[in-house]
Amino acid sequence: MKEGAQKRRVALVGTGHRGAGTWGRELLANCGQWVEFVGLSDRNSLRLERARAAIGTAAPVFTDPHAMLSVTKPDMLIVCTRDDTHAEMIVAALEAGVDVLTEKPMTTTAQMCRRILKAEQRTGRRVDVGFNYRFSPTAKVIKEVLLSGAIGEVVSVDFHWYLDVQHGADYFRRWHAFQTHSGSLFVHKATHHFDLLNWYLASDPQEVFARGALRRYGRAGPFRGPRCKTCPHASICDFHIDIGRDPWLDMLYEDPSREDGYFRDACVFREEIDIFDTMSAAILYENGVQVSYSLNTFMPIEGHHLAFNGTKGRVEIRQYERQAWETPDEDEIFVMRNFGAAERIRIPHQAGGHFGGDLALQRMLFAPGATDPLGQRADARAGAISVLTGVAAVESAHTGQPVKVKPLLDEPNAA
Repeated sequence: MKEGAQKRRVALVGTGHRGAGTWGRELLANCGQWVEFVGLSDRNSLRLERARAAIGTAAPVFTDPHAMLSVTKPDMLIVCTRDDTHAEMIVAALEAGVDVLTEKPMTTTAQMCRRILKAEQRTGRRVDVGFNYRFSPTAKVIKEVLLSGAIGEVVSVDFHWYLDVQHGADYFRRWHAFQTHSGSLFVHKATHHFDLLNWYLASDPQEVFARGALRRYGRAGPFRGPRCKTCPHASICDFHIDIGRDPWLDMLYEDPSREDGYFRDACVFREEIDIFDTMSAAILYENGVQVSYSLNTFMPIEGHHLAFNGTKGRVEIRQYERQAWETPDEDEIFVMRNFGAAERIRIPHQAGGHFGGDLALQRMLFAPGATDPLGQRADARAGAISVLTGVAAVESAHTGQPVKVKPLLDEPNAA
């Protein structure tokens, strides 16, 4: 940034773990020379004050985000609220002439996708969706390999994501466990994966056939309690956590729960949980690519397996996070040609969230002169298509029928 140039004026709504962390203190640490906070908002005033201190800003705080927009007049609003509230905040910002960066998923329903896209078109402002997985070093190399034509034309993809009994269970402790708030993990979590597929394949999904079940959490559990902190089954529950052992989460959620009743350690076996914990989907793309996808949430491992099958070979990726065996601190990509030598590419894990993806995304959005040769930056349309893939998957799982994706964008009373 040139000397004397204005910093980007940013406001943040939602000061929970992701907001206060990645888009708060980490954003300032990584991009503070280009960004300044002009306002923070959260409905919980105690969490809001604690988050402001943790972020390290003197920006004014607001429990009313609409008032924050009116008073501070930021250049950009960062949205980190509950998924089903994203659309309200995104549209309000666009109508106020403010650009938006929203956490994924962009929203949770087809109706709200339509609302955001119309507002963006009407106002001429821009929505960016924080798809940080596009920016991980491994994803970048995969995209480059596919563009090189090393395996010819892609015809099918195998994509299987594994959440372990720590990470996977956490979704069932939080508001994510209810479809009305998260759209289900087919939307909240898989929006990452569907967006990666859309970006890798440079095509849109045409049709989804999916299945889903609740096999381990919720009403499938052997017993239940109000929350881990006061649970009578703590001594025998494999999923019991002590939130006090995590100072960051304890600071943001335990005392602040007095204001809104939201506990960060709710029981994973609550009977009212209504999302799937075991999911699979067959996705057909407009360019003819067939995808086999699955997501499991109570595995002894964490990571994913991804393979692209092409007319001239295969690219296979094994991405290691927590495993049941010792693994290198790197990802591996295997490029296998039908007629020719195979290639093994090792990609060391980088510092920061999502193996460096968070930092790369932040710099793409805020560093002066940033370029985007691979099209990693995701707009509202990309956000909508990934959400609608998940919405179609949920509908298919409930009806037992395949669901077309693009018609979900049509108005319900359209011809």
